[in-house]
Amino acid sequence: MYGLLLENLSEFIKFVYGEDKWEEIRRLCNVEQPSFSVHQVYPESMVPKLAKKAMQVLGITEREFFDGMGVYFVRFVGQYGYDRVLSVLGRHMRDFLNGLDNLHEYLKFSYPRMRAPSFICENESRQGMTVHYRSKRRGFVYYTMGQIREVSRHFYGKEMQIELMKEEMVFDTLHVTFQLTFDNRAFGESTLVLFRDEKHLPSVNANLLFEIFPFSIVFGSDLKVKSIGNSLTQIVPELIGKKITDWFDLVRPLIEFRFTTILNRANNIFELVTVEPIMTEKGMEEKQRLENAMFSEEPEDSNDKHLHLKGQMVYMEDWQLIMYLGTPVMPDLNSLICTGLFINDLSMHDFSRDLMLAGTQQSVELKLALDQEQQKSKKLEESMKKLDEEMRRTDELLYQMIPKQVADRLRKGENPIDTCQIFDVVSVLFSDVVTFTEICSRITPMEVVSMLNAMYSIFDTLTEKNGVYKVETIGDAYMVVSGAPEKNPKHAELVCNMALDMVDAITDLKDPSTGSHLQIRVGVHSGAVVAGIVGLKMPRYCLFGDSVNTASRMESTSSAMKIHISQGTKDLLPDIYKTEKRGMITVKGKGDMKTYWLESKEGRLPLEHDETTVILVNTRAQMSPTPVDRGYSPVTHADVANKSANNSPAKSSLRKDSLAAPVATPTIVTPNVITPVDAEKAQSRRPSSVFKDPIEVGLSVKLPPGSPGGSPPQSPPIPVGVPLNRVSCLMSFD
Repeated sequence: MYGLLLENLSEFIKFVYGEDKWEEIRRLCNVEQPSFSVHQVYPESMVPKLAKKAMQVLGITEREFFDGMGVYFVRFVGQYGYDRVLSVLGRHMRDFLNGLDNLHEYLKFSYPRMRAPSFICENESRQGMTVHYRSKRRGFVYYTMGQIREVSRHFYGKEMQIELMKEEMVFDTLHVTFQLTFDNRAFGESTLVLFRDEKHLPSVNANLLFEIFPFSIVFGSDLKVKSIGNSLTQIVPELIGKKITDWFDLVRPLIEFRFTTILNRANNIFELVTVEPIMTEKGMEEKQRLENAMFSEEPEDSNDKHLHLKGQMVYMEDWQLIMYLGTPVMPDLNSLICTGLFINDLSMHDFSRDLMLAGTQQSVELKLALDQEQQKSKKLEESMKKLDEEMRRTDELLYQMIPKQVADRLRKGENPIDTCQIFDVVSVLFSDVVTFTEICSRITPMEVVSMLNAMYSIFDTLTEKNGVYKVETIGDAYMVVSGAPEKNPKHAELVCNMALDMVDAITDLKDPSTGSHLQIRVGVHSGAVVAGIVGLKMPRYCLFGDSVNTASRMESTSSAMKIHISQGTKDLLPDIYKTEKRGMITVKGKGDMKTYWLESKEGRLPLEHDETTVILVNTRAQMSPTPVDRGYSPVTHADVANKSANNSPAKSSLRKDSLAAPVATPTIVTPNVITPVDAEKAQSRRPSSVFKDPIEVGLSVKLPPGSPGGSPPQSPPIPVGVPLNRVSCLMSFD
């Protein structure tokens, strides 16, 4: 199947339903090509597969889809110039229909491997006619009806009604009968017979007739050949007296090869092909000589050895015989030589000789141009595949930052503020690490980053497991929500499941400074929020409202390895969640509140240690090209330090210092001196509407002796009080 039909299908969907629908249908069918080359052959199953999925996605019937596709075909082929071909096929609509079977014969020059259908007209009247449609393909009945109806309207200005009368399978061929109703007054005009006075003209000698038509065949009602043209006598002289059906197969039209059937199909072009290959002794010699002299290549198509004839069947009333006025179909000189023919064997009165010679001269250039076009098309398809892959990766990255439904609205040009939406009730969770400031004072900054990365990697996996949405991380604080951006009536249960899993999973992460496992505190509250994107730079999906602050207070007033929930969340939980009443507590900005401890859930299996280990191993595999054996950390201190040193502007000076005075301990080079005033400004920039208080991290920075601003080895560490995410340093190992 040529890509012309597939491109017609895709363009029809894009024109009527939009490109988004076509992309959706294409991806559902796993079709990689975003477009199709009209001259390239594709699998026969592609159109049925795409059409079936399109009908499901678009919610329309088979008749609606294929009829609309057939109507659009007339508009679609206009960009390739075929509309001009359609417009000159007949003076009237009846002429077009009677010559419809011949249309595909003209197109075979551009589409030689086309499996064309066959059309036969009968029972013509002033009100319409009956058309028989035969095809080796199934599923294109309504497509054909739409094409014929649109041609009648577009080119002849006639409205046509098409009724499907009969549909049946005859062996492997689909036979469909259409009844066409339209204004066919041209039929009456064509029945007027023009009488000519031919008495003064002498009779034509039969020998002259066979010389004018050198490839003609005359046969009777018994299908036995009575005579043949001069050129056929040179290559198949034994044909005379034999049945034509024993020597030739009828390729087109798709009818039985019988005398009476042929008489009723006078308007059709008949294509015959020899049953056996035609190879004369002269042809063999010429073929061998040509191969040795040129490229020594076998003909690409074995059918080149067969003789193809195409022409008209004319009933000779005086003879009571049918005369087939055929012309050989020769794609190139090789075919001519293989059948033992020469240029002077072709008819002189038509363009057979000119077409053969001119076609041979241009064939090489056309083949080269076609090869170049196919290469360009292939490169274009490869580029489109790469573009689709990059778009997919970009979408995945975007959807990790912004919810899909919100991102799609922004793509359509909506203002970010318009994406904000009110949610009557959602559940918000906050968590942070207990004694995080003290831990940071005992380890290096890169160890802090590595520890947080391992913890957040586990929590990110748990969000997918429990179906909650990660909002953001601020320092050691982790924030998730359920019920937004997608509403879920079980939002409180999902968030509490997440909280229980977080408490279980954190026991597998160790404090590098002490060796004991990390401890977190968790707080959950349920209430109304406004969610959306604000601002123009660095868009993020944020939550706003008193419920967010209350959830943050639940976390700040929680205890180590405890889950602190509000009364609003407690009321939404079913009885399978076991809680313990904490009582009335004073919450900053809220006053006295009645809160609870979430203890467990009936029937819940604890998060296994092995499951957490798998998450950690997968995290390392994704972030490090080689296996890492450094505890739980997916990013090692040495790896990041070496990379930072290689990219550091102070690299050359560090190397000089290293050569002058080798030091075995890591060196931290601070490009800017951080003063208490700078630290205070950094803290003031930290968001306070979402998180309770800024977290200061105490870092110990040791400078080597002799370095600018350095101190003797026995001097105490220099404390730097700034938030972790504001620290910028360059590290190296000398």
